Amino acid sequence: MHHSSRQIRLKKVLRQNRLDALLVTHLPNIRYLSGFTGSAGALLVSERQVLLFTDGRYKEQARAEVEGARVVVGCKAALVSAGEWLNENGKREGIRTLSIEAQHLTVADRAQLQKALRSDTRLREVPPLIERARMVKDEEEINRLRSAVRLGSSLFDAALKVIRPGTKEIEVAAEMEYEARRAGAEGMSFETIIASGLRSALPHGRASTATIPPNGFVVCDFGIILAGYCSDMTRTVHVGKPNHDARNMYDAVREAQQAAIDRVRAGVSVAGVDQAARKVLTARGLGKYFTHSTGHGVGLEIHEMPRIARGQPELLGSGMAITVEPGVYVPGVGGVRIEDMVVVSEGGCEVLTPTSKELIII
Repeated sequence: MHHSSRQIRLKKVLRQNRLDALLVTHLPNIRYLSGFTGSAGALLVSERQVLLFTDGRYKEQARAEVEGARVVVGCKAALVSAGEWLNENGKREGIRTLSIEAQHLTVADRAQLQKALRSDTRLREVPPLIERARMVKDEEEINRLRSAVRLGSSLFDAALKVIRPGTKEIEVAAEMEYEARRAGAEGMSFETIIASGLRSALPHGRASTATIPPNGFVVCDFGIILAGYCSDMTRTVHVGKPNHDARNMYDAVREAQQAAIDRVRAGVSVAGVDQAARKVLTARGLGKYFTHSTGHGVGLEIHEMPRIARGQPELLGSGMAITVEPGVYVPGVGGVRIEDMVVVSEGGCEVLTPTSKELIII
């Protein structure tokens, strides 16, 4: 990973915005900038310095992982160590105002930091500068995403072996998660969703103790983490013979998803991609049952910028990795969602998810 070059780009952004320094506290952002994967740390980035503050638990790990930053190992919380370093060195380094990732600092953490700092050091909230940089993936990141998607998609085969009437949803999830670990995944990128029968109308119906009914949809939404990068996919199957309305619902969602994928390319607004899916579902009389956004960015975190939704001004850029996942959820009936991960290019997109979208009947 090109951590040093990312730090250089961030320093340029700080100069452009006349920011003395940024204290990075969101762990995925710290990893993105320095390579550090520990669970306790703070990264101070200024024109002259890049310092990673952590504690003794991560002394060896930080020195092995961190690139382009000096590791400072303290006996106190990373925020306190950073504050104390600034008290001693801030004026000499020209740091009078410390920018913070306000969206990632709790009230308690902010108070702790403020208490550790000299009274003449001001805190300044800044927008998500690093998250914006993370939207566009480099080639190494895209390769990691490809690998994560390949491993993650293989879990669908494990699900198909155990989805049967009378099986508990949590048993299906357990089988998938066991296979994920056996295949080398670091973990699941979110809590596995297995929602069957009437529960398939719950967009985030996490696997429960409910048993799969003899007839109805089963929504399977899952992902894994591999080399730090997340995968995300959804497939919906039907147990028992689907009736006309069920087939209609499935076909409508599949058509809407394809319409949205066809709209993806660099320079297109995220709202335009969302609208492409909604237009199809509205024409099929199902628009009011599509109750969430069409997708989101994916990378070191399962939900990243941009958000593929109505009213969002963001334009897609080459190298962005996003999901495309329209769905229909009819209370008292059931639901369908189909989701792929894609990488945006100048001429369209690369669909990473290799799994067929034909309706599977069990």
